[in-house]
Amino acid sequence: MKSMLLQLMVLVGVTGLSYGATQRPDYDDTSTPEFLNPSWMAKIPDDQPLSEVTMPGTHNTMALYGGIYAECQSWSLASQLRSGVRFLDIRVRHVKGNLTIHHGVSYQRAHFGQVLEGVVNFLREYPTETVLMRLREEFSETYDIYGAVVDYIHRYANWDLLWHSRLVPTMGEARGKLIIMQEFSGPDLGMRYGSLDIADDWRVPTLLHLEQKWQSVYDHLEAAPTGNKDQIFLTYSSGAGVFAYPRAVAQRINTQLYNYLKAKTDLNQRFGIICMDFPSAPIIQMIIDFQLKDETKREQVPRFACEPGSM
Repeated sequence: MKSMLLQLMVLVGVTGLSYGATQRPDYDDTSTPEFLNPSWMAKIPDDQPLSEVTMPGTHNTMALYGGIYAECQSWSLASQLRSGVRFLDIRVRHVKGNLTIHHGVSYQRAHFGQVLEGVVNFLREYPTETVLMRLREEFSETYDIYGAVVDYIHRYANWDLLWHSRLVPTMGEARGKLIIMQEFSGPDLGMRYGSLDIADDWRVPTLLHLEQKWQSVYDHLEAAPTGNKDQIFLTYSSGAGVFAYPRAVAQRINTQLYNYLKAKTDLNQRFGIICMDFPSAPIIQMIIDFQLKDETKREQVPRFACEPGSM
């Protein structure tokens, strides 16, 4: 009986998991980032395409509530943006024109207007930056959120705040703009989410499947530096399942990701967007430091490779 209980605890992620607030170089579930980096994009040349910028993002950005199976972040939206996060993953439930923020069934005590206000306030304070926002419907099946999204933009932001094109902008064109990565039908509000090169193998049934998850992350990160430079690469390190909730997965995968990036810090490669659960300020800074600064480094070949390790 004890053996069976221990096996179940391992599968769910109970063993080896810290329940108190933890702040590590690779993982942070405290309420405040260790340090901030609110204006790092100011150093990127205006003529650099956004597809060649390596940037940190958060999966289910607003999922701060709902228990262990729903919570994916511990920092507020303002703290995430000021820490350096530039890609947001926003899920809205649509009920009679209202757009509330959800992660599955879990209401996240916010509505889409508050997200827009947070982005507006940030870009007003830091106009050298840009914010990319994946936007999709969740926990409702109206398949008709376009009108409500437009209404919220007019009420809580302004039309000129948006990047109104499917084309990838340069950094200069993107400064001060919200770029909606549209994952719903209707006329263009910005870029289409499906135009990105995406690795989002989020299903992790148990912690025994973490090696498969890491392999997916590793393969996509390895492909990004030599991939289509006109296309934005997006890699999700997040994952979850019935027997592997987000916090348990992040505490382990983030370590793999941190070690992988640390081994490549002198290579100045393009990795695209790296989207995480419970990121730390140091791993965000590490991702920010991967920037393509000049043509001589754009085709640089890695001197060594970091092979996927066992969990």
